Amino acid sequence: MKAVAFDRYGSAEELQYRELSKPIAKSNELLVRVRASSVNPVDWKIRQGHLQLFTGFNFPKIVGSDISGIVVEVGREVTKFQPGDEVYTSLNPLTGGACAEYAVVPESSAAIKPQNITHAEAAAVPIAGLTALQSLRDLGQIQAGNKVLINGASGGVGTFAVQVAKAMNAEVTGVCSAKNRDFVKSLGADFVLDYALIDFTQQTDKYDIILDAVGTKTFAECEKVLQPEGVYISTLPSFDNLAPMLTSWFLSGKKAKLIVADTNPSDLGILRELIESGKVEPIVDRTYSLAEVAAAHAYSETGRAIGKIAIVIEEVISQ
Repeated sequence: MKAVAFDRYGSAEELQYRELSKPIAKSNELLVRVRASSVNPVDWKIRQGHLQLFTGFNFPKIVGSDISGIVVEVGREVTKFQPGDEVYTSLNPLTGGACAEYAVVPESSAAIKPQNITHAEAAAVPIAGLTALQSLRDLGQIQAGNKVLINGASGGVGTFAVQVAKAMNAEVTGVCSAKNRDFVKSLGADFVLDYALIDFTQQTDKYDIILDAVGTKTFAECEKVLQPEGVYISTLPSFDNLAPMLTSWFLSGKKAKLIVADTNPSDLGILRELIESGKVEPIVDRTYSLAEVAAAHAYSETGRAIGKIAIVIEEVISQ
């Protein structure tokens, strides 16, 4: 099969479009013909070597984790899926495997793809959508009427977070650049702040939940604009936030938390319902072919993408 992999850590130039062996599904796995994937920042951070303590030095490594595709084979223990089913999910980012014509997926993490969107749009959902949903619902304990601020509202996680928060009847403030103001408004944000002009941590407004989807603010900076029982949630681990995150386990009051998305079919099902009902729309900035993954990584690294970057795998699959 065709895949995009690298043999050593480094720049996007290390990515090679090449022939690799097609994976074989175990008894509890699905063999999926991948129709689309997407780029998440963790993908190129792994490729750059920032997480090599966890990813090791077993090469080649196929990049990517989000997938949307069609089941072609099922293991003998699989009961919930059959060949022909359209599914979407995320593989473990540390092991990758999504930017390829075929991938194996554990039955325990797969879900039926939303029917009203393309594979490219579906592949934009798993990591970013789950991060937004689980941040707000599980860590933030969001309630109707809560005041929620999304820092990085025009990005991959941010676009989902704005829409999910509005679907849960919260009041949403989005923080983004001036050029994306109208776009974030169109997602449902009640208020939009231009980060170049306004530092939200210096405002008088206070929030029940602050989701920092870009990791540019610390808990210490945000604490003054949190409600007495407010929650600060970051998508990026940070030494500055380590101490408050640890003390949050033991002390009442304002809390700092780190989100690590859990890929599970139940929450993918919730996202599918939100998408099929029209309450959430995956936003795809650009699409690239499988052979263009290096260019997709380079664009993601600029930090200018609005929503997600999709990788579309051609329907003609090599054997």
